[in-house]
Amino acid sequence: MNLIYLSALLVSILGLGLIDLRQRLALPVAPLRTVVTIGFAVGIFLVWDLVGIALGIFFRGPTEFLTGITLANELPLEELFFLILLSYTILLAYLGAKKWLRS
Repeated sequence: MNLIYLSALLVSILGLGLIDLRQRLALPVAPLRTVVTIGFAVGIFLVWDLVGIALGIFFRGPTEFLTGITLANELPLEELFFLILLSYTILLAYLGAKKWLRS
C-alpha cells in the first residue's frame, strides 16, 4: 500500500484550510454552507465518475502511487479526496476573487 498520492492530497487540503482560515473566506464565515457546498459538488462529480466508469470511459490505470483501496469498481479512494480538493479550490478561488474585487 502506497500513501504518496493520498498524503499529497491530504496535505493540499490542509494547506487550503490554512489559507481559508487566514483569509476568512469559507469555513470561518459559514461552516455549514461550506461543507454542504463542497459535499454537493463532490456528489455531482462522484455520479459523473460512476457514469463514466459504467460506460467504460473512466478506469483506474496501473500505478504504484495509489493505496489500492477502492470505493467502487474502478473508483480509488484517492478520487474522493481529489474531488474534495478540486471543489474546495474552486470555492476558495471564487470567494477570494470576490473579496479581492470588492477591496
